[in-house]
Amino acid sequence: ILAAVAIPKFIDLSTEANAAALDGVEGSLTSAMAINYAGCAALNNTPTANKCVAVDDCGDVASLLTGGVPAGYSVTAGAIAAPNGTTAACVVVQSAGPTNGAFTGIRAGM
Repeated sequence: ILAAVAIPKFIDLSTEANAAALDGVEGSLTSAMAINYAGCAALNNTPTANKCVAVDDCGDVASLLTGGVPAGYSVTAGAIAAPNGTTAACVVVQSAGPTNGAFTGIRAGM
């Protein structure tokens, strides 16, 4: 009985927790790009405050999120080719985790 109580104290779930957090950030970045693209498409790709932000680089995702990219994460710059609607594989780096993540960047508002 003691072993069943003592073992959980020594299990380290930080790797799994970091991976889950990275998955969540990847999803929010992809979602932000998709929502921005939809807003821009509805406005003929004319940048408009709070509706369409010009995006031609993966790093532009920070301007799509309230508060920017979450603390402990950074986005690697990478061009997204023309025309509007073109997608690119973008990289998000987690400072606490052992691996990087990927999200989909979408060119818009250009």
